[in-house]
Parts: sequence; C-alpha cells; structure tokens
Amino acid sequence: MTHSLVCAETVSRVSSVLNRNTRQFGKKHLFDQNEETCWNSDQGPSQWVTLEFPQLVRVSQLQIQFQGGFSSHRGCLEGSQGSQALHKIVDFFPEDNNSLQISCPCFWGGWSVPLEALDSPKPEWEPQ
Repeated sequence: MTHSLVCAETVSRVSSVLNRNTRQFGKKHLFDQNEETCWNSDQGPSQWVTLEFPQLVRVSQLQIQFQGGFSSHRGCLEGSQGSQALHKIVDFFPEDNNSLQISCPCFWGGWSVPLEALDSPKPEWEPQ
C-alpha cells in the first residue's frame, strides 16, 4: 500500500503560477485533495515542482494528473540528497489525458521510479 510522503514540514516550490494568481492557481492546490482545484503554471519552456522533505525518503511511485487540456509527452524526475546537485533519476512519458497517471511497470511505457533515497525530488515536464 502506498501513501503520500508529503507532510506539513515538506517545502514545495513551483516553476511559475498562471498570471501570478496564487489564490486561484497556487502551489497550495497541488496536495489539497480537491479535484476542483489545481496548480496552474504560466507559459514557459518547462514546468516543474520541487519538494524538500524534512528527512530522506524513498520515492517508489510518482502520481501526476494534468487538467484543463494541458498535458506533456515527456518528463524527467530529478532528485538530490542534502546540498548535492540534482541528478536525473528517470525520464517519463505521460499519456495525453487528464486521468491520474501512476508510475509503475504497467503504465507509461513500462517505466518505474528506481528506489533511491532523496530529500529533494523534482519532476519536470515540457509542454506539448
């Protein structure tokens, strides 16, 4: 059984917020469990989310859901420990739809997230 590693002490950062409207589209909506809200990035060459956990974690699964017609065909998960530089863990290729997409061998072309101890994972994707 999987559970979210995000807790009250997790620090999140995002590449941008649509029209700088944090009230309607801010990062707080990433993990609010409300399907009526979402983080919405502004335009740019790529969008990303960085999470800084208070302790090392083993990321075994990545779940992404695109909304509002935005999707991506290519993404990359990076990570680090402490003050180390980010390094690539895995490329991923999400489906062009708004359903919840979960990394495991049966989805997304058979990729999975390698078990690696991190405290700062960073998924990034390129818009279509």
